Amino acid sequence: MAIEQVKQIITDIKGGSVSPIYFLMGEEPYYIDGISDFIEKNILSEEEKGFNQMVLYGRDVSVEDIVSNAKRYPMMAERQVVIVKEAQDLARTIENLVSYAENPQPTTVLVICYKYKKLDARKKLSKVLKKNAVLFESKRLYENQVPDWIRRVLAGKGYTISPKAAQMLTEFLGNDLSKVNNELEKLQLIIKKGEQITPQLVEENIGISKDFNNFELQNAIGSKDIKKAFSIVQYFAQNPKNHPLVMTVALLYSFFSKLLKYHSLSDKGTAPRALGVSPYFIKDYQLAAKHYPMKKVSAIVASIREVDMKSKGVGASNMPQGDLLKELLISIFH
Repeated sequence: MAIEQVKQIITDIKGGSVSPIYFLMGEEPYYIDGISDFIEKNILSEEEKGFNQMVLYGRDVSVEDIVSNAKRYPMMAERQVVIVKEAQDLARTIENLVSYAENPQPTTVLVICYKYKKLDARKKLSKVLKKNAVLFESKRLYENQVPDWIRRVLAGKGYTISPKAAQMLTEFLGNDLSKVNNELEKLQLIIKKGEQITPQLVEENIGISKDFNNFELQNAIGSKDIKKAFSIVQYFAQNPKNHPLVMTVALLYSFFSKLLKYHSLSDKGTAPRALGVSPYFIKDYQLAAKHYPMKKVSAIVASIREVDMKSKGVGASNMPQGDLLKELLISIFH
């Protein structure tokens, strides 16, 4: 996992093993920023930074400018640090870095932050960096991986979190790790180390209702609690900005698609890995499978697709989101 790679990179730097080039690329900016910030704060002392640390931006410089700065010698210090942020703006000419990457200045630490993109592995720069540099790819997590990421990050800082609270945060914030981490840091300010982050804490401090959210709607539908499901949908209808239909439809589609896969498993013991969910939540699929046989699940998936199309204006005359959701519930419970 990326988190383990990041820990190793930071451990190496702390131990004095510093690479002349860190090329940080990929769809998830959280880890790129994390490594870059660590290098910016820790390689040089405060006294050394004035003459020996510079931050450049891809939109303002060329690859040749970067190389020119990287080839300078440090002043009254063992090293200099050159950090290039938003380097993806140099995507068209980034291969021009090859000659420098083949023979990097040993007294320079060059950090390239190449967000939302990655190098073509077939081209020369990628191959040279693998030999002479730290080439790190920061992959975006799938949403079903985020709750476990939350648990791991908190565990590393001495906190725990209930599965439901982690799921609430994921549903509300998605897989934007920077946003998730910001909210986790808020919660860490108000609880002591060793304490658990609960749904109640999330509700009180982040503004996510522990009773009226997509996670609770999914559970109500899965357990066939009709009254609760319609109550949640009514709440959504009254608060459409905080509960956009597209998010609800996506979550329900994911849930019932996985339920379909669960039905097809000959060995239900493999369900957590097959469905890509925490073992803690398998009981939700076990319960839902009792209420919805495979044939019914297939029909529900079709109904969800139909509501999704209607929400986008196909076959419906601007029906309110709340009405579309109620229509979907009727179809599911019928």
